[in-house]
Amino acid sequence: MAFTGKYELESQENYEEFLEAIGLLSAKTDHNVITEVVQDGNNFTWTQTIPNWTWSNQFVVGQECELATMTGSKFKAPVTMEGGKLSVQFPQYDFTAEIIQDKLVMNCITPGEKGVTLKRISKRI
Repeated sequence: MAFTGKYELESQENYEEFLEAIGLLSAKTDHNVITEVVQDGNNFTWTQTIPNWTWSNQFVVGQECELATMTGSKFKAPVTMEGGKLSVQFPQYDFTAEIIQDKLVMNCITPGEKGVTLKRISKRI
């Protein structure tokens, strides 16, 4: 499947500004982020790992799913896919992910006129 794979963070934009916007500046880390995605049709397991911390969600595209935030808070939201782009509305930001030229491109966008966009590009490893 298109998303299945293991990815290593290659570059990111507006990381500190994004963490500040969602109140997680204390979580700032320069550690390498590894994202592992297992896709079986519309079923996904999405895991991000840095040293001493792992965050994982399982979801089905087209359904409302119980998901966890980076801090472990649970919430329910539908997961959609349109044109190969996954979308989820997290409580504090909109998340999208897509594969562009064999790279995982993720955007997290905070709401409002002064919204912050965190863009992460990860290479397949």
